[in-house]
Amino acid sequence: MTAAAATGEEQVGRLRLGERIPDLCLPDHSGNRRLLSELVGPDPTLLVFYRGWWCPKEQQFLRRLVELQDDAEVAYARFVCVSVDPSETQAAFRAGLGARWIFLSDSERRYLDALKLREGTDTLNHPYAPTVALIDPELTIRGLWNGYWYWGRPSTAELWQSFRHLSEALHRAEWVPPREPVQGG
Repeated sequence: MTAAAATGEEQVGRLRLGERIPDLCLPDHSGNRRLLSELVGPDPTLLVFYRGWWCPKEQQFLRRLVELQDDAEVAYARFVCVSVDPSETQAAFRAGLGARWIFLSDSERRYLDALKLREGTDTLNHPYAPTVALIDPELTIRGLWNGYWYWGRPSTAELWQSFRHLSEALHRAEWVPPREPVQGG
């Protein structure tokens, strides 16, 4: 089973499984401009487009990611979040969550329509539609979830399995496939 098979989504907006995501260049939660490719580096990365700090669904999903961040860090996996919230708002939200990963601000909505991820029901804030992509170091989308409805977002178990499969697919030198336990004795 691949990460792609685990998600069931082939396309969300302009994001398509198996295709590269653009190398976004946006300010982070501290106001420093960052390139997505530099943030990803050599590691599998979960890229989360979220509505904003004010959405209870986003708060709940990102709290689950905070619970997973220790595992991701020791497993050489990364998280990156993108929203239309200004950097200073993201910094406060990030601190309140206890998140240690990078939050990128697209407050100018530079990529929102280019990626066709504008959430259609919120005509006041014009946020991103909740979308989660698992990307490899080449920025190729290897897993994709449409989180408009909360249950469309990946569970912690799905993320764990998807990261495992992507790490194996990257043929990391340290990867040793799990062995079946020895029976009897």
